[in-house]
Amino acid sequence: MANIVKTIDSQTINNIIKQYKMDTENLPTGTVARKKIKSTQVQIYRSKKIMFQGKDAEQVASEVLGQKIAPTSSSSPSPKKTHTFDLHNTIGSDEAGSGDYFGPLTVCATYVSKKNAKLLKELGVMDSKTLTDIKIVELAEQIIQICPHSLIVLDNPNYNTKQLEGWSQVKMKAVLHNQAIKNVISRIEESELEQIVIDQFVKASTYEKYVIGKMPRKDITFFETKGESKSIAIAAASIIARYAFVKHMDRLAKDLKVLIPKGASNKVDLEAAKIVQKYDIQQLDEITKKHFKNRDKVLDLIKRKRRN
Repeated sequence: MANIVKTIDSQTINNIIKQYKMDTENLPTGTVARKKIKSTQVQIYRSKKIMFQGKDAEQVASEVLGQKIAPTSSSSPSPKKTHTFDLHNTIGSDEAGSGDYFGPLTVCATYVSKKNAKLLKELGVMDSKTLTDIKIVELAEQIIQICPHSLIVLDNPNYNTKQLEGWSQVKMKAVLHNQAIKNVISRIEESELEQIVIDQFVKASTYEKYVIGKMPRKDITFFETKGESKSIAIAAASIIARYAFVKHMDRLAKDLKVLIPKGASNKVDLEAAKIVQKYDIQQLDEITKKHFKNRDKVLDLIKRKRRN
């Protein structure tokens, strides 16, 4: 089954939707329109990309776009370096929020087949650190429709409870990564899985010590530093994890009607102090990681302001 992705302008999108009477209601988030034409599923995304999936993808794409679409060829050389992980059916896992004072810890594992690895690259999936929050939201809403995945969100109250029980952040991440990977394996044909790759945040021996229960498929599990640039599966997982983190932060800001900055900088301390003044320290603790040094800095800022 062929997969074709093209970028089109707003006028072309409107023309295609009208000409083919595409469905525009009750669609997944991020999807503008979709319709099955012949044996090919056609979807238009908010990112102005149109995707054709099906055995007649080239023919349908040529008809819809009014241009000749050449058949895809697996023997064509790629202009970019391809890491070996993307040549296998791979589960990748990554997390977001671990270095942020505000907000949860989010962990995602995503299964990317060899076929979908090419598709995700065409959609623009890459290292999430190079993407804006707006682009991350656009890509995540497309990835979740294509790839089996498991997203786990450890909110601040539960994070702080685990920390008080003696769990280090490394242990939390290890347990969540392992569970997310197990969840994804339960949702796919395990016989087709060839590799698992984890964005490395600790030595493999320490990871294994911390996980609850056994590591699934330890025999095909790899740990890679800067994994987002080496595996499209990790990149996809990173984008979904970051997406969940961004959406959670947006909700906090909206509910409390305050600015919720990312990271752990002095700017974060200043905004956190404003939250304590507007509400109280208990409210701040409900939406932050209490063991971060930022908390002491916030209390110091408030004491100094009161003295002045």
